Amino acid sequence: MFASVTSREPTWLRRAALRAGAVMSAFVIAACQPTGGSDIAAGPETGQLIDPSQPVQVALLVPGGTGAPNVEWLARSLKNSARMAATDAQGATIDLRIYDTGADSAQAVAQANAAADAGAKIIIGPLYAEAANAVGNAMAPRNINVLSFSNNSEIAGGNVFILGNSFANVADRLVGYGVKQGKKNVYVVAENDVAGQIGGRAIETAIARNGARLAGRSNHAVSVSGIDAVTPQITAAAASGKVDAIFMTANNQAVLPYLTEKLTAAGINSQVSQFMGLTRWDEPASRISLAQLQNGWFAIPDQGLKQQFEARYRAAYGEEPHELAGLAYDGVAAVASLVRAGKRNAVTSTGLTQSSGFSGVNGVFRLRNDGTAQRALAVAAIRGNQVVILDPAPKGFGGYGF
Repeated sequence: MFASVTSREPTWLRRAALRAGAVMSAFVIAACQPTGGSDIAAGPETGQLIDPSQPVQVALLVPGGTGAPNVEWLARSLKNSARMAATDAQGATIDLRIYDTGADSAQAVAQANAAADAGAKIIIGPLYAEAANAVGNAMAPRNINVLSFSNNSEIAGGNVFILGNSFANVADRLVGYGVKQGKKNVYVVAENDVAGQIGGRAIETAIARNGARLAGRSNHAVSVSGIDAVTPQITAAAASGKVDAIFMTANNQAVLPYLTEKLTAAGINSQVSQFMGLTRWDEPASRISLAQLQNGWFAIPDQGLKQQFEARYRAAYGEEPHELAGLAYDGVAAVASLVRAGKRNAVTSTGLTQSSGFSGVNGVFRLRNDGTAQRALAVAAIRGNQVVILDPAPKGFGGYGF
């Protein structure tokens, strides 16, 4: 959250900073599409062979129960979505068993061990990166793969896969699209907190991978004074004519409106240097009417598929699903699709990383050999206070999915 909120800072900014900090302390969120880059080399195969003609036991670890009173809606959404996927698994029998992990890694490990003792062939969850890493370490000797809801790529690898959307995917998608539009000189603006620095590194990696040029970088404290301090540096770089795009991490919710407002007041906007962001610029919806965000680029999932899932969920459970609910559906449905196809290696690393990927509730995705998820997103912008799709999300990787 904002690290140094002073009495001079607006009340709305302090409130937004606190809300953002509560989210970001739990996990980091982002998204995107394939770029054609090679995966990190796979190690030895992990996971157990199964009999696809028999029920396959899948353990779902969710952050509920004792010690986790503030995640009821999220936990309920993950559980309900997983149940939907298991019910949808026609041609495969998924024996879904749900375990509440509380709020700490020790409880998550204990529940994972209980699931393994009961015969689980794969673990889906937990949510938080620290817990997922601990569960992965505990399950490795038992040869059980873990599909975590985290998007922290630093825990991915070995028997741990992340279902969440990583900063690397968003950065690849937007930089790759930008290069095709002639935006090859990219300036990076990143918060100086952990999430901001991870995001900044992801953008720099995407710049190198896509043949663009790093035109400079500014790191700022997560505060009004921190943003004020770097604005002249960013403005000078953009005014030089040597910056085609300004790519902001803007992970903390209050950073994006204030940073872009300051830049716009200094004469820098998307007409001068294309604004890009790692996060959704259309959420919350109140952002859509902000003048300084008009024409900025960001990434979003396939809205048609997302809306279909949300409509089904509302009809079944009488409420809106949490934004992360689709990850639980995707994890269970991916396993079910491989079981339905008669794959004995459905829960092994070889089966899970099939190159054709899967059709998820937010679009196509596939798990890579390095443990990360590659998700297809559209490139969007806000124009005339509306979200406009500039480049649609791809519909598949080829081959069969589910």
